Amino acid sequence: MSHMIVKLPKDGHPETGMGPSDLVAAAAFTTADRTETIHSVCDAPDRNDLSVGVWECAPCREEIDAYPCDEMMHVLSGSVTLTDKDGAAQTFTTGDTFFISKGTPCIWEITETLRKFYMLVN
Repeated sequence: MSHMIVKLPKDGHPETGMGPSDLVAAAAFTTADRTETIHSVCDAPDRNDLSVGVWECAPCREEIDAYPCDEMMHVLSGSVTLTDKDGAAQTFTTGDTFFISKGTPCIWEITETLRKFYMLVN
């Protein structure tokens, strides 16, 4: 990866916007809306599989045995509730920034269409 400074566009690519994403299984969506979009501004496999971008997803619920990566997120709009293995729930909404470490078991539930900036490392 070359050295760079990149502005994160909250609406995706300035000309093409957001593209389709398929990170969430179809059965996980909790409403008829199954919209999921993404715009990656940096994918750097030479840097521990670093990825940075903006992602949006309609309401869904997933039980995750082990979160697949380390991820820091900043909620641009919407709401997500994360419940840990002991049943403690935390809700994150517009303006919140949070981190999930790789391997964390949790229930991920988007209750209102979520748009977030993300930075993940595998």
